[in-house]
Amino acid sequence: MTLEAELGWAPRGPVTVADLFELPDEPAEPDGEGPTPRYELIDGMLIALAPADLRHVYIASRLWQVLNDAAPPGLWALQGPGGAIIDDVTWVEPDVFVTPRVPDRYFEGVPLLTVEVLSPSNRLYDLTTKFSRYERAGVPSYWILDPTELRLVAWELRRGRYVEVADVGADQAWTATAPFEVTVRPGALLD
Repeated sequence: MTLEAELGWAPRGPVTVADLFELPDEPAEPDGEGPTPRYELIDGMLIALAPADLRHVYIASRLWQVLNDAAPPGLWALQGPGGAIIDDVTWVEPDVFVTPRVPDRYFEGVPLLTVEVLSPSNRLYDLTTKFSRYERAGVPSYWILDPTELRLVAWELRRGRYVEVADVGADQAWTATAPFEVTVRPGALLD
């Protein structure tokens, strides 16, 4: 099915964030089969994402709580489905992200930290497309959490490139220093 047939909408050229916000709330002809996908926008390309499974949602919620509890005054941990406008043609919905302010509606700018929880349907997308887009945008810290292995891999931006700073298994603990000090033990996210 084409995007036009599915959504009742067809872009002319690269899609902008403004175009994305004009999408109909429901597909043109809903078939009643399964949940409606979420959308992200990467450099003008509209990407449909499968809804997250409950394990994914639970682990993201637990990690959000850990970050929220550790956040110092002036920094906020936020959880999807809210998103961030990186620029006019890029809109992302990280599972968890940290910002220097609570946005009114959407965060506009570069989050201090983005966290993606992997799913079978988004694994490659999060490890490649979003990794390179966050790096290019200048997101200082990017974490990937694998809910199956209960493994956290973290990168920090150094001289414009991501450098791996942690690869932590389920029973290990790691203390991040950016964007603030917080200790994470991936296995505890399912305790």
